[in-house]
Amino acid sequence: MELHLPLGLIPVLLLVLAAEFVNGWTDAPNAIATVVSTRVLSPGVAVIMAAVLNFVGALTGTAVAITIGRGFVDARVVDTVTVAAAMVAIVLWSTLAWLRGLPTSESHALVAALTGAGFATGGTAALEASGWVKTVQGLGISTFLGFAGGFLLMLAIAWGFRRLPLGTVRRLFGRLQILSAAFMAFSHGTGDGQKFMGVFTLALVLGGVLPEFHIPLWVIAVIAVTMGLGTAVGGWRIVHTMGLRLTKMEPYQGFAAETAAATLITLAAHVGIPVSTTHTINTAIMGVGATRRLSAVRWGVGAEIVTAWVLTFPACALIGALVTYLLRWLL
Repeated sequence: MELHLPLGLIPVLLLVLAAEFVNGWTDAPNAIATVVSTRVLSPGVAVIMAAVLNFVGALTGTAVAITIGRGFVDARVVDTVTVAAAMVAIVLWSTLAWLRGLPTSESHALVAALTGAGFATGGTAALEASGWVKTVQGLGISTFLGFAGGFLLMLAIAWGFRRLPLGTVRRLFGRLQILSAAFMAFSHGTGDGQKFMGVFTLALVLGGVLPEFHIPLWVIAVIAVTMGLGTAVGGWRIVHTMGLRLTKMEPYQGFAAETAAATLITLAAHVGIPVSTTHTINTAIMGVGATRRLSAVRWGVGAEIVTAWVLTFPACALIGALVTYLLRWLL
């Protein structure tokens, strides 16, 4: 099928890709932070693995993309300016957080920016509530279940392998962590990889390129490649914060955090709940660290991360609204 993109739509689509590229900076490193910090894989190999499995994961479904594309703004009320403003808000906020090495949630930045831009476009008539219901559900999964999952799985590993020498356990989980990191990258594709596919497709519908909301395969490919490039270019600040500053980990601890987080993300993605990869892996790491002793987790670093999470909602909504007003004034 030959594709014709209106000239005015191209900048909007480029802004969506820019936001997804920044997502690679700030969110996709979550999939590889622990496996790099435990030195099981080199950064280069980990990035390649993450890029490939993000793409594969993105092919497994579109439930989250549909939630993002339909669940927050009404396509009959908003327009491409709304989408463009939301993407500008995400890029600005996420870049500021990246400069501080803080792993913000692109999931929450996206839904907040879309909501703020949508409200500025058409008031409450432009907003949909169904997506926010799933977002609140996702907060519970990523925060409480993430911590509990990492904590309980680490306890199970400690009990199950308690009679083996520590060196043997390290070697065994050094191999197993490659699998858990691959699972984490795959789950990131199933969840976060879909979110910007939903926005990209929404822009295509608003621009008249697609007659209805359905996600073409080429959109999946473009978004997945963009995310991988973003991870390769700028992800190492976040890897350092999560993998090295938050708590010191051994391979078996990294395996527990990744497996717990990836399982939750994958299950949520298949029912269309947009779970934050950042929240889930961070709380899983905290849960794993807390099994040693509470002081094993650098709670000051954790507090910085949580502060960035909390501020994301009002900051991105406000920026999205202000950019919408500015673009309409300029255009």
